Amino acid sequence: MNSAKYVDELIVRLKEQVKNGEISLSEAIWRTALACVGFPYVFGAWGAECTVKERKYRLGLNPSHTTIQTKCKAWNNNNCTGCQWFPNGERTRCFDCRGFDDWLFKQYGYDLEGEGATSQWNSKNNWCRKGNVRDGVPQGVVVCLFYENDSGKMAHTGIYFNGQTCECSNGVQHNTKLASKWTKYAVPACFADLMGSLTTEPQKEPEKGKTTVYKTIRKGNMGELVKNLQTMLSKLGYDLGICGIDGDFGIATQNAVKEFQRTHKDENGKALVVDGVVGEKTWKALEKAVAEIGSAPPVVYYSVTISHLTEKESDAIIKEYKNATRTVEKG
Repeated sequence: MNSAKYVDELIVRLKEQVKNGEISLSEAIWRTALACVGFPYVFGAWGAECTVKERKYRLGLNPSHTTIQTKCKAWNNNNCTGCQWFPNGERTRCFDCRGFDDWLFKQYGYDLEGEGATSQWNSKNNWCRKGNVRDGVPQGVVVCLFYENDSGKMAHTGIYFNGQTCECSNGVQHNTKLASKWTKYAVPACFADLMGSLTTEPQKEPEKGKTTVYKTIRKGNMGELVKNLQTMLSKLGYDLGICGIDGDFGIATQNAVKEFQRTHKDENGKALVVDGVVGEKTWKALEKAVAEIGSAPPVVYYSVTISHLTEKESDAIIKEYKNATRTVEKG
């Protein structure tokens, strides 16, 4: 488990990378969330360091939440040595589900209004898009998830990024799949300028008589659509790095896309923009390039052995046929 100090130093580095355009804001928020995995759940906490003093303060405000005390081994003696949330003698941070989401965004200058999950969800200033999880969750940005109970209240919240989730429930947890408990999603207002490029499901083959809809994807996206892209790039001979076709649009895939864009043109004969982003023009150029490979006649090689040639004669044959080879027999 990391310490609060480690996470704080990581945030400084991630902010600089966002500023320099090396990573997106969503990538920075997501990496920060993952760095907090294992940090403790304390009802009402919004990212303060986990200490006995902080726990006693929170219990005083919320006396019915007795786990604030029962989960703390140092409650009586104020000695955190040996506690899982005091790794190598360094503090961690504590959150509840609502506090975790808010703290993450605040590290990068954005505030999610509301004292609880329900008020957070109801605040119009927080979001630029809302929807039902069953209809598809936007890819490419960090999205807040909510569980709506039978009474219509939001009983839990967490974050989602390209198929994976992170939440503070009995501690900060990372899940590689979207659990069925989540019912609602909301895209934070800080991502409003990206709304036009967000996708919610993989690109599918069009039905007969219908036009293909080309969805834009970029570094940070994950899923079947990225696998489709990687498969096409692989067929064309581009290097996808050690991970290969894994459905994760990382730096190797981005570099492969840029390399393809440098040497190909759109359907109007104009050079593609070399930005590593796969939009309609790049999709069409990829499809054309792959189709041309499929339509090219196969290369057939024949093996013919000609013995008792002089060196001069064999040199002439090798010069004429570039795939010819020479074997010198001893004896």
